[in-house]
Amino acid sequence: MDDTFYMQQALNEARKSAVKGEVPVGAVIVASNRIIARTHNLTETLNDVTAHAEIQAITAAAEYLGGKYLTDCTMYVTLEPCAMCAGALYWSKISRVVWGASDEKRGFSNHSSSLLHPQTETTWGILAHDCATLLTAFFQSKRK
Repeated sequence: MDDTFYMQQALNEARKSAVKGEVPVGAVIVASNRIIARTHNLTETLNDVTAHAEIQAITAAAEYLGGKYLTDCTMYVTLEPCAMCAGALYWSKISRVVWGASDEKRGFSNHSSSLLHPQTETTWGILAHDCATLLTAFFQSKRK
């Protein structure tokens, strides 16, 4: 399995959040070529500004692994993580973060690329068009 396959799984999660009226961001965490967490935004559902897909995924993966560190794990997320999520990813010591669409307004890389742990690898642009199109369509439907 490759980055495209796992990003497609994150996109499936993002679609679930759109159906719930949530900003369509989805995330999966992979360990040893196995998805150990599947999540999407729940900020509206839980009335919690911290319930981003990434935070939900970190919590689910840590519970699955029985520990707080996500070394040897990769997160696939449809939108570049914000500064809050990058900070959480830093503390989780996740090995790799892969995102689809860049977030030119709120993405962590607009602030500082050092928000992630120094040993965390990053890859971006995987299915970027599909990820961005889902977000654009969601916000256009909200403006009607």
